[in-house]
Amino acid sequence: MNRLNVNFCGVDFKNPIVPASGTYGYGREYECLYPLSKLGGISVKGTTLHRREGNPAPRVAETPSGMLNSVGLQNGGVDKFLSYELPNLVTKDTRIIANIAGSTIEECAELAAKLKGSDIDMIELNISCPNVKQGGAAFGTDCTIAGQVTKAVKDNSDKPVMVKLSPNVTSIVDIAKSVEANGADAVSLINTLLGMRIDINTGRPILKNNVGGLSGPAVFPVAVRMVWQVANAVNIPVCGMGGVSTWEDAVEIMMAGASLVQVGAAIFNDPFAPVKIVDGLQKFCEDKGINNISEIVGTVKPW
Repeated sequence: MNRLNVNFCGVDFKNPIVPASGTYGYGREYECLYPLSKLGGISVKGTTLHRREGNPAPRVAETPSGMLNSVGLQNGGVDKFLSYELPNLVTKDTRIIANIAGSTIEECAELAAKLKGSDIDMIELNISCPNVKQGGAAFGTDCTIAGQVTKAVKDNSDKPVMVKLSPNVTSIVDIAKSVEANGADAVSLINTLLGMRIDINTGRPILKNNVGGLSGPAVFPVAVRMVWQVANAVNIPVCGMGGVSTWEDAVEIMMAGASLVQVGAAIFNDPFAPVKIVDGLQKFCEDKGINNISEIVGTVKPW
């Protein structure tokens, strides 16, 4: 009995576990370890309109209970994704979430239009990217701009659009409400927290980009708090992520309000992490007599 199947934005997932964008590539590197069909889906590497080389190295640094990265969305561009990566992915019996990112609202809209009619199941719009027309401020830090880019992508897409929210804001609830009002079918959160490490011998930041995104177990309590706040403020489904490393973490963030769960940094420590979490959730449901994992979503009982 499969107790883990979930419906998210009208898309059926065999289980709620999805490797997070940027941590799993396009799945090719993991196929020798286990069938990708064991996963609920894959959120592919952040895809841009044109090929990007990313930021100069060093662009990854360890931190206590986590890591910093400033990879800079290195990818082959949307045309390569459609011609090379997607044909391989569609044979793997798992849901495909296309994570997209652009430097302008127009770019994001064009990306969505290029994905029209393709075999992807959903779009995940990364609004943590700097909007070059707004002086480099990230789309996701301004309610108005977040709403505008969401509407532009939704207007140019024939698939459900999930908006990935940045935690580097005063009120993530306000951003979530804005993207919901502008047509978002779901939200995913949290993206990485902005952090910095310094080499005390050279006096220079360890990352060539100076700052980077903090992920890993250190951010998990922040993710749970933000998922809980957003899930209680919007009427669209929530995909939770941020430091999820074990099946217990997955249960916790689902109790906070997440219907789907993405696993990221944990994969670098253990490439089998997503599969172990799926197995753990199945046993949890069996042990607790839960017929379907969706029954636990949003069941936290605040004091």
